[in-house]
Amino acid sequence: MANVLDIRRRIRSVTNTRQITKAMKMVSAAKLRRAQERALAARPFSHMLTNVLRSLVSRAEIYDPETGEPRHPLLAQREEKNVLLIVVSGDKGLAGAFNTNILKTALETIQRAENQGWGVEIETIGRKARDFLRRRYPTEEPRKAESSERPRTTLIGDRIGVLNKFDYSLANEIARKVIERYCKGEIDGVYLVYNEFKSVIQQRLLVEVVLPIGKIGTIDVKQVREQTEKEKVEARKAAVAAGVGMRAPSDKEAEEKAAKFGTAEVDYIYEQPPDELFRDLLPKYVGIQIFHALLESVAAEHAARMTAMEAATNNATDMIDSLTLAMNRARQAKITKEIIEIVSGAAAL
Repeated sequence: MANVLDIRRRIRSVTNTRQITKAMKMVSAAKLRRAQERALAARPFSHMLTNVLRSLVSRAEIYDPETGEPRHPLLAQREEKNVLLIVVSGDKGLAGAFNTNILKTALETIQRAENQGWGVEIETIGRKARDFLRRRYPTEEPRKAESSERPRTTLIGDRIGVLNKFDYSLANEIARKVIERYCKGEIDGVYLVYNEFKSVIQQRLLVEVVLPIGKIGTIDVKQVREQTEKEKVEARKAAVAAGVGMRAPSDKEAEEKAAKFGTAEVDYIYEQPPDELFRDLLPKYVGIQIFHALLESVAAEHAARMTAMEAATNNATDMIDSLTLAMNRARQAKITKEIIEIVSGAAAL
């Protein structure tokens, strides 16, 4: 059994650790509130853009009446031989299984693509995804459309440190590059791996199809991972302890207002022809999808870190209680031993 001094040192160390985890939990809770507000503030624009495009679909000829082929290249469906996978992870750890689940899902998606003979190009957002995938796949430049090399899985780019503070320009830049490559035929599909955040207890991990665009306003999901009941219970406890609301922020009013525009039987007079307006707005739709994914992922990361730090704080408290009990027993055994020695010495005289 360890002596009292060693146990006391360990109690002091665990107490200091508990103070750190508790502070990190409160910091994550504050960042989570701000991330929720940002995500909620971006939704009215997203809803209105989606419904404007829905309105334009009924007024513009987006498909060739003779061939039935889409007139916009982003709507074109073609056989997938080379796809781009955008993986959104965190830059830091101490967030429980947040990054692990993302990377596991990304590997499963890559494996399925390789089994079908597709070439996979990976672009990572976040340090954890970059470090993990860089150890498994080579880093190369993006392939050109006329390239004759055999498709394979490669890491073509990474962005680290951008999720701390970003705006729509980041998503717009990513969207512009993938749209340009898709239109040139260098890639046949774009997939996005990220955590969708609704509330602290409503999250799911998605593999979403960004390109080609299917039905406007509908998310094309290839794979989904829901939270387990255990994860929901832990998240609920962390939210209560940190004073964070568990209900998803409501944007019903903004969504209904935007929906009225798309469903109203009104012959709107557009400054530009509907066909031209639809062609110009469709790339922005791709950008807002990526922007939405980044906002949701940041909020989900803070929620996961808050939950993990709450669990660590509780575990530290349990460990302190256990060590205190062990220290009291050791001290009692030491006192008993000293009393026995004194009594034995007195009896020997």
